[in-house]
Formats: sequence, structure tokens, C-alpha cells
Amino acid sequence: MRKSRVALIALAAAAVPLTLINASWLAPRPPGRLVVVADRGIAVPFDRQWLDDEACTATRIRPPGDNPYIENTLPSLYRAAKLGADAVAVQVHPTRDGRMVVFHDWTVDCRTDGHGAVRDLTLAELKRLDVGYGYTADGGRTFPFRGKGVGAMPTVEELLRELPAERIVFIFKSRDPRDADALVAAFRRAGIAIDDKYGFNGAPAVVARMRRLAPGAWAYDPRAARDCLVPYLKIGWTGILPASCRNTTVIVPLNYRWALWGWPYRFLARMAKANSRVVIWGSYRHGILAPLDRPEQYDQVPADFHGWLWVDDFYQMGPALRR
Repeated sequence: MRKSRVALIALAAAAVPLTLINASWLAPRPPGRLVVVADRGIAVPFDRQWLDDEACTATRIRPPGDNPYIENTLPSLYRAAKLGADAVAVQVHPTRDGRMVVFHDWTVDCRTDGHGAVRDLTLAELKRLDVGYGYTADGGRTFPFRGKGVGAMPTVEELLRELPAERIVFIFKSRDPRDADALVAAFRRAGIAIDDKYGFNGAPAVVARMRRLAPGAWAYDPRAARDCLVPYLKIGWTGILPASCRNTTVIVPLNYRWALWGWPYRFLARMAKANSRVVIWGSYRHGILAPLDRPEQYDQVPADFHGWLWVDDFYQMGPALRR
């Protein structure tokens, strides 16, 4: 009996410092400011259930209602900025003739009236396409954007000139390191220097090349977040930060925030001290990471969060954020 009592007392004594180590309310509030990212600008959300790399998301959209914008086009990206987005995220590809364009998919077959991989087509061929052609919310009975996106696939230069003051995150769709060179060349053609307004997201080889071409730029591989969070879940309760959580980008799905030791403020303070950027997304389910796409999710974001918030459906989420 005495041994059990001693063990309980020892356990309680150990629990007190461990609780204080991870106490969020004792942690300082993180420095910096909130940066809200509109994914693809103003984009009609789509059903992400059982999504894979082969799925045509243009055929999975929700009814757009009065939303007139086609994702990743200049009107869409400009409108997102006007609605309050601090940054926009776009997907980029090289063309066959060495330019760089903004477009979501690897091929043009799903969203446009064309065929083939983006990188196998010239800029002139891409500019003739209708980028709103394939969108349907009712299985192909109606196409709300058809005919409204002819010639609307922008080049990176056009985007940079249209939004010269906006933060932009460029997402490389391929694993070819030469795409980093093509993007840097587009910046040069636009006469714009790569500074800390811009972020770069992609496969490890592309990110490594981007870091060599633009030292100091924010460039990250999304898989690095997993490399941080998995060991953090194992040892974060001790207050020890894994080496993989230092000088990196950490992606936090809101539906798993409860599992992070010291969430929110102790966790955020640890990442800030480790010089790591925290990006909050909406959810992670069935292997799919989804941005915030419901206004009530804003209530789950820490009140003093000063990191990056990745948001979808900014046509609805932008006004909700202002409220």
C-alpha cells in the first residue's frame, strides 16, 4: 500500500512541472502579424472526399451561386486581395517555349477545351484556351464558367505586374528543378526582385534549387511539416523541440490542433524561438490536407495567432474574416 502511495505522490510531483512546461497560458504571445492566404485567389470550392491526383476537381465544384470568378485568373487574384487576403497562392508550370504560367492542373484536359500537359504547349496555344470550360456542379448538365475564361491563363509576369505589392506563394506542380530557373527568369522579365513577399512551395529538389537561386527566400517542402510534427508529438511534452522543427515551415491542420503539446501559445512560442513559420490549414482527413473553407473555422484559430492562415472559398471567407 505504501509503495502505491509513494508512486502516486511521485507521479503527481512529476505531473506538476510537466503541466507547467506545456501550459499555454504561461507562454508569451507570438510576435509578427497574421497573414491570410487565399488559395487560388477567388475559387469555387470543390468536394475533396476521396480525392486523388487523377481527379478532375472542376467537375466536383459546389454550385458557384453569384461567384463570377475563375480561380488562378487575374480578376480572381485581384479580387481576393481587395476582399482582404494578405497573400494569394498559385500553381505554376513552364510552357514548351520557356515561359511560366499560372494554372492548377498538370494537364489542361480537365478545366479547359484543350488537351495535353501544360509544359508541352506553347504560351500562344495556352492563351487560346478557355480556362472556364470544364467547370460543372451538376454532372455536366450546366457549365457556369464556359466561354468566360478564353485567354485568361496568366503568365507569372502578368501576375507580378497586376499585384506588385501582394504577397504571393508559388506552388511548383512538377518535381523538375529546372522549373525554379524558369520562375526566376519570369521575375527577371517582369523587372521584379525576389524578396520576402514571395514564398515557394514544391518537391524537395525544386525547393533546393530555388534556395540556391534566391538565397534567403521562403521555400519549403510540405512534407517537412510531417518531419517536424511526428517527432514533436512523441517528445514535445518534455519541452524538447526536435531538430526537424528548427528553421522550417510547420503546417498545422485545425482538426489536429488538440494533439500538439502546448497548443496554442506554448507551441507557437517554441516554433517562433526555433525560427520556424507556422501555417494553419483547415483539416487533414483520409490523406487530404484542406484549407479553411467554413467561416466557423475562424473561431478555432488562436486569437493572437501571428502566422499564416491558408483559406479556400475566399468569396465567402473574405467577408467573414472582416466581420
